[in-house]
Amino acid sequence: MNTSPALARRLGTFDASLIGLGSMIGAGVFAAFTPAAAAAGSGLLIGLVVAAFVAFCNATSSAQLAARYPTSGGTYVYGRERLGAWAGFLAGWGFIIGKTASAAAMAMTFAAYAAPQGWERPVAIAAVVLLTAVNYHGVTRTAGLTRVLVIAVLAALAIAVTAVWGGSGPDFGDFLGEGLLAEGWYGILQSAGLLFFAFAGYARIATMGEEVREPQRTIPRAIGIALGITILIYAVIAVTLLAALGPQGVAGTPTPLADAVVAGTLAWAEPVVRIGAAVASLGALLALVAGLGRTSLAMAREHDLPHWLSAVHPKYKVPHRAEVTLAVVICLIIAVADLRSAIGFSSFGVLLYYLVANVAAYTQPREDRRYPKFLQVAGAIACVVLVATLPPLSVGLGVLMFVVGIAYRLIRLRVRR
Repeated sequence: MNTSPALARRLGTFDASLIGLGSMIGAGVFAAFTPAAAAAGSGLLIGLVVAAFVAFCNATSSAQLAARYPTSGGTYVYGRERLGAWAGFLAGWGFIIGKTASAAAMAMTFAAYAAPQGWERPVAIAAVVLLTAVNYHGVTRTAGLTRVLVIAVLAALAIAVTAVWGGSGPDFGDFLGEGLLAEGWYGILQSAGLLFFAFAGYARIATMGEEVREPQRTIPRAIGIALGITILIYAVIAVTLLAALGPQGVAGTPTPLADAVVAGTLAWAEPVVRIGAAVASLGALLALVAGLGRTSLAMAREHDLPHWLSAVHPKYKVPHRAEVTLAVVICLIIAVADLRSAIGFSSFGVLLYYLVANVAAYTQPREDRRYPKFLQVAGAIACVVLVATLPPLSVGLGVLMFVVGIAYRLIRLRVRR
């Protein structure tokens, strides 16, 4: 029987929605459109629709499961409860490796906008250390800082869109490039897999289920609010980028939104966009560190990670050892990693995480159901398809990391016996 101390329930619908929104907006707007355009050109618009549908299916499964199992750990817990220990482990392992890479990517994105040339990696590491310290001092401080970051990011995005469309606006001359289907359906599906990286923030709400008030009502509502707002914002940004730069222009720059502003008639807004990108990345990183800590806590409670990581701070009521350990790993990744490759690797782990969520939700009895089963079937199939169409290097590294995780668990089980 698990006797670990419980976390405190301090988050309402508003704060939980903001944590999910801060995760998705920070990741997607400033990081995912460039590789998506490289894969599909203007077909990224179709890829965005596919990614949004998959995210919706996965969100309904997560909400249905979280209402029944309102505890830290997200799909790691749901997989264990509905499908068995191995399914839970694979979900938790996928989340940790995927989101650790994502956290490193967000720190590097922040540094790309905020650091002097040559100082990107030290500044990225400093950001991880600072935000881990914020998380260490309690979840209400995490939610409070997230609120400020989300408002600042939404203001920067509004200024960016206004700057692009202000005056005469873009001429739409190269809006569709060679056409929506120029790169074929493989490219479109690959772009959907890469854009899905940007939608995965709603998982942060479910993984923090032990800290949400009235979780049966709050979690489904917060997930729906955060995802709906994010889909609308992404659609506006995607059209804006293609109208201003064209698909080749979007694919050719690591800072597409800033370049789109420069191409317009209100280029003075570019510094605002860069500040917004830096703030958005910090918001995503803050929520990622919180979510990773809670999933690691749940896995450590069940001995799927070292039990030492299951400690909860007696004063601040956070999984402090797990968060500090993950911060060290994230800093090591920053020291050696490449920003673009982290997106595909993260998508691999997170899509498999949601595959388990969809299958687990499918097995729930009638009294626990909130959504029709066809959504879980569609979500599971889509997760497999998008994983298969990710860049080969991302798939290869992802498979390798899962092999490592499986080997670790097999060794642990043998040692315990």
